[in-house]
Amino acid sequence: MTSTQPADGPVGIGLDFGTTNSALALADVDGRTHVVRFASDTGPTPAFRSILFFGREEPDAPLRCEAGPRALALALEPFEERRLMQSLKSFLASALFQGTVVFGRRTDLEDLVARILRPLRREALEAGHRLPGPVVVGRPVCFAKAETEADDARAERRLRAALDQAGFHDTVFEFEPVAAAYHYESALERDELVLIGDFGGGTSDFCLLPVGPSYRARPRRAADIAGTEGVAIAGDAFDARIVRHRVAPQLGRGGEQRSPFGKRVPIPNWIYGELERWHHLSFLKTHENLGLLMELERAACEPEKLAALRHLVEADLGYPLYRAVEATKSALSREAASPLRFEDGPVQIDAAVTRNEFEAWIAPELERIEAAVDRLLERTGTATAAVDAVFLTGGSSFVPAVRELFRRRFGPERLRRGDELTSVASGLALRARDLQRS
Repeated sequence: MTSTQPADGPVGIGLDFGTTNSALALADVDGRTHVVRFASDTGPTPAFRSILFFGREEPDAPLRCEAGPRALALALEPFEERRLMQSLKSFLASALFQGTVVFGRRTDLEDLVARILRPLRREALEAGHRLPGPVVVGRPVCFAKAETEADDARAERRLRAALDQAGFHDTVFEFEPVAAAYHYESALERDELVLIGDFGGGTSDFCLLPVGPSYRARPRRAADIAGTEGVAIAGDAFDARIVRHRVAPQLGRGGEQRSPFGKRVPIPNWIYGELERWHHLSFLKTHENLGLLMELERAACEPEKLAALRHLVEADLGYPLYRAVEATKSALSREAASPLRFEDGPVQIDAAVTRNEFEAWIAPELERIEAAVDRLLERTGTATAAVDAVFLTGGSSFVPAVRELFRRRFGPERLRRGDELTSVASGLALRARDLQRS
């Protein structure tokens, strides 16, 4: 639940740094929570987009760097030079990705993440919110791209370093689905065994634990948590399927080029793998890669498609394309079919996507999500019938096929929803309040 402002000032701060959106919430001593709202062109919003924009309006102009809603606004304006970054959270576990060069200057990943978190903190302070410690920060059960415990530890260490750079010095980590459980139980009048499903941009995380008045009356203990499980699949993977099947073919995927020996050979597929992860697209914008795209365009059997791909990379159009794909995915949560349209210069994408097609494309991801739930129930020795409620949160919980997976498994009467985009932040704030009480 939320209130306009904690009455006597906050005693708990929760920070949800997400792959796509971030949120900050405050909790008062009585357990009421307030999600901080940030200024945007469309009015106050609780979602601070986890996005960075670098740009120059002309070659000799000062470099501008903005995050969140301000970055979104600049991303849609004409700039002579531009660079847009999102989904930085998904790189935290990777030993291979240390940072990138931004307009000739090497910038490490921790600094890039801090550039998102710093204005989030500053805007909250400027709005008159006090931010006492400790700040409880959400983390996935398993970070995206983490294949080992060392990878997972690396991701948490890098995130903590970025938080420290941004001014969040007194931090405690909590699993994001556990935080969602705190939020869910705040309105319960009886105890329940609940399965939490948190579907973010990069990971899907699950937690099984008892919640309710008996547990709310005392600080939460680690032993209360029956088990957790996670898989590095969520909204970004669903977007990638639409890109693969509807966008990439119009940009040359599956096409051929003429070799120097007169034979026809396939266009390299790795380029379209980067396109599927749109936030990687800006990393293709190097002198070497642009030269390769020009060579492919000259040799391609359908050069106009490669010209469109080169324009997409040169103009750094990953984010506007992502918005079009995301809008189509969102519409498919309400409609049986939706158009996908995106136009910019030589890029002319006009396609249709049906919900049945989309659900067939994401079937492998849904199987992996269901397998994660199976592992959690099996490891904890919990029968399906013993789960009183299933609370689904996060942006991808709106996808009908995701909800159907749990509806089929647990029955519609046990599914719960509400505050899908802010429940984790609110729960983190409640967890911070408990730390202050203990």
